[in-house]
Amino acid sequence: MTTDTTGTAARDGEPRRGGPADSPFVRACRREPGPHTPVWFMRQAGRSLPEYREIRANVPMLESCRRPELVTEITLQPVRRHGVDAAILFSDIVVPVAAAGIDLDIVPGTGPVVAEPVRTAADVERINPIGRDDVSYVDEAVRLLVAELGDTPLIGFAGAPFTLASYLVEGGPSRTHAKTKALMYGDPELWHALCARLAEVTLAFLRVQVDAGVSAVQLFDSWAGALSEADYRRYVLPHSAHVLAGLADAGLPRIHFGVGTAELLGAMGEAGADVVGVDWRTPLDVATRRIGPDKAVQGNLDPAVLLAPWEVVESQVRRILDQGRAAPGHVFNLGHGVLPETDPEVLTRVVALVHELSARPAA
Repeated sequence: MTTDTTGTAARDGEPRRGGPADSPFVRACRREPGPHTPVWFMRQAGRSLPEYREIRANVPMLESCRRPELVTEITLQPVRRHGVDAAILFSDIVVPVAAAGIDLDIVPGTGPVVAEPVRTAADVERINPIGRDDVSYVDEAVRLLVAELGDTPLIGFAGAPFTLASYLVEGGPSRTHAKTKALMYGDPELWHALCARLAEVTLAFLRVQVDAGVSAVQLFDSWAGALSEADYRRYVLPHSAHVLAGLADAGLPRIHFGVGTAELLGAMGEAGADVVGVDWRTPLDVATRRIGPDKAVQGNLDPAVLLAPWEVVESQVRRILDQGRAAPGHVFNLGHGVLPETDPEVLTRVVALVHELSARPAA
């Protein structure tokens, strides 16, 4: 018997289900029944784990993303410790932008800082196309991980064009996105040229991960919630849709997530993902009505709840599982990333609780 990276095994020429493609996570993404509600956590690879802090000591963030063996170890740590239903590639959303020739660094305590922010058409031209050779370390890390993970699916990821554009225009993180919006409103032609260039970089980055064997991808539009629905539809949706459409032929689940996107959920669902991530502000049953019946949902425990007493955590997990039943598929997750001060034991207990409460009898 042989098993390929999509998890379809063959015996005497007869295919059967198995491996990552038949995992609870992928089944939920495809709105298919499974043995339990799958669970993984955004930013599970790192942040709260002491073993992560130890292995990352004295290694800058961008450098750590470029070491395949280190990426592999960090990605595997939460799978070993928590028993989550999926791994997510350890990387950063600015990795492909740096590969495209933008001079930037990830400054501890601040985040990505761009040496020369994008202001002009000439600045946009500095963003080069990328291919596998430009991010060969990602290709190698994914292949190593697929071999190590076995039946556990690996999620690839990238930042969406709007969020990447915001970093490039602002020069770093921003609470108001004032420079971003000023460019967006003041020079729509330049704005769309920038986002179109970033969409191609993002698509190429995700394609490398898909070709190397990931089982799903997630497109993070972390800052899209700063926009109105009308502005999202005009300035953002076409570019995110281009990325997601460019992966349609891969046949893998595509997840789309943003923060503060309650009013954008319907539009985000139209962008072309199979699963829409929901932050903690919108109940999953409400989100499902906004997104529509043909999408699975992911979320949406408030990360801060994990700092509360266990009885509070348990109550909130039960609530989210109950609300998630309104969706045709539900992947349990946080409404944003794991906070660094989170006790890892609590995450492990949440995984076990979700599995216990959502267990379904075998067909």
